[in-house]
Amino acid sequence: MHSAQAIATGQRFWRLPVDASAHGPALDAHLLLNLWIALALLALAHLILLAGLMFRRRASRPVHTLLLEYLPLAALTLLFAFLAARAQQLWAAQRYTGASLTAMQVEVTGMQFAWYFRYPGTDAAFGETKPVLVAPGEGNPLGLDPADRHGADDLVTSQLVLPVGREVDLALHAQDVIHGFSVPEMRLKQNAVPGQTAHIHFTPTQPGSYAILCTQLCGLGHYRMQATMLVLPPAAFDTWLLAHEAAAGKRGQP
Repeated sequence: MHSAQAIATGQRFWRLPVDASAHGPALDAHLLLNLWIALALLALAHLILLAGLMFRRRASRPVHTLLLEYLPLAALTLLFAFLAARAQQLWAAQRYTGASLTAMQVEVTGMQFAWYFRYPGTDAAFGETKPVLVAPGEGNPLGLDPADRHGADDLVTSQLVLPVGREVDLALHAQDVIHGFSVPEMRLKQNAVPGQTAHIHFTPTQPGSYAILCTQLCGLGHYRMQATMLVLPPAAFDTWLLAHEAAAGKRGQP
């Protein structure tokens, strides 16, 4: 069976969410390998237990158990070492290897109890933000500094809109407490910590609408801290971006 077909079969069997990112198949393949191994070991353990129950009344006789004890232990040690090494490789590809220079830049800010997404605008530069300027009720949830010309065309939305097939570099921030940014279909999960910036990069491969969840208990309104990731075909995304950049530019004019 082709590896892609094997992964698809495993996803259905284990009821995994749709895989809509370029790095997802490698993660799913490793996860499925772990799940199948765990299932096999579970079955083996029960067979051994059943055999012990069935033959427990037989007459005892001296048995050399050294090989029986250490051979499975050595095999399991090698197996777990392989799985751990492979997991580290996958982790490093997403966390220790940065996004390409052509990746689309988007800032993600979590706060009680909402997600906001900022695009750099036509000048490809993010404007400065200041905590003292944060005023969600006045349309400035991120505290954009009106004196910084780079922020005049910054686009701030409550929906993350991305083009299919293009790498995206997300810079995660938190304004108040720790929030967990998670999009299961994109195989993404990363904490946003106050005072720190965490980067995650990925490439969406399927157009659609995907739920963005908070996976950290961040307060009484945690249950409603959700947003939407909308992945569009490139032409539709360009149309959306131009329209919103034009509106942001008008708002930034004196």
